Amino acid sequence: MTETWPQGVFPARLIEKLHAQGSISASRPFDADQVQPASLDLRLGTKAFRVRSSFLPGPSHSVAERIEALKLHEIDLTNGAVLERGCVYLVPLEESLDLPADVSASANPKSSTGRLDVFTRVIGDRARGFDQLPADYKGPLYLEISPRTFPVLVRTGSRLSQMRFRSGDSRLNIAEHQALHAAETLVFDGQQPVGEGVALSIDLLGQGRDGLIGFRSKRHTAVVDVDKKGALDVLDFWEPLYNRGGQELILDPDEFYILVSLEAVHVPPTHAAEMVPFDPLVGEFRVHYAGFFDPGFGHSAAGGTGSRAVLEVRSREVPFLLGHGQIIGRLVYEKLAEAPDRLYGTAFGSNYQAQTLKLSKHFKPFPG
Repeated sequence: MTETWPQGVFPARLIEKLHAQGSISASRPFDADQVQPASLDLRLGTKAFRVRSSFLPGPSHSVAERIEALKLHEIDLTNGAVLERGCVYLVPLEESLDLPADVSASANPKSSTGRLDVFTRVIGDRARGFDQLPADYKGPLYLEISPRTFPVLVRTGSRLSQMRFRSGDSRLNIAEHQALHAAETLVFDGQQPVGEGVALSIDLLGQGRDGLIGFRSKRHTAVVDVDKKGALDVLDFWEPLYNRGGQELILDPDEFYILVSLEAVHVPPTHAAEMVPFDPLVGEFRVHYAGFFDPGFGHSAAGGTGSRAVLEVRSREVPFLLGHGQIIGRLVYEKLAEAPDRLYGTAFGSNYQAQTLKLSKHFKPFPG
């Protein structure tokens, strides 16, 4: 008899069950901390292919066939290699899937990846879309990597992306969001009522941070080793931005910014959340490459009591003026398939629990 999986986003125990029964395979055993509270970190394999362009394989092709047609050269990752900014690479991952008929998967960059402006997307064979693997998918996984700001040093086993597994459609509707907020308090100091998710706005005051409102990346920097924590000086890579009384910030095209939400948010242990764009019609900018918020983010029992959402922001084609309190995105919540056995920020030593404005784990602490 075919097993029926419970509806919702899979917490760690169900991800481990998928692995144990062969629905998730790997070329070597999982790392000790690879399974997160409601996601699985994906590891780079032994080689990368520099390709001429990004692509989707489409229903008639495997990713390997497309790589063969588009590759410029092959790079050995076993001893580490630098991926240059502005280039596109395809890397076979150590994990592969043989999903059940009622379980699908989706992917997103890890928080640390997004905060380095490294653009990543997972691709599967015969895929018509990025970062989405349909129920019953069987095949290898590949990661498209395109560093936008800093050259990065990666190696076999580096973890740049993460994957969620779910059965059914578990997103909350408006009434369910409102009921959960009434019971659990999803947002503190919210500027908008909870509706189709939690609206997040930008903080350009910097109160409690000596006026620090964000960072703008520098160009022509040294390499960032994606596996080294706390090794880099912030000022070698970033220009701090301070509130000088105007409560506004002009985003320059082709520049990358780290900003922070005005609101503190909370993801209860029974749910997970994802950042989605607010509305592409309200501004020419893109926000938050890394969109997964695990159960327990900002949860008081896990050391949070509300945590700010750190936002990776780029203007698209033209300069764009952001104002303090402007809505820039929203968190949409989903039910977990079952109660989790671990929470974000407890067993994993997370860099981002109880955060305010914070750069990725690669940088030394910065005052503010």
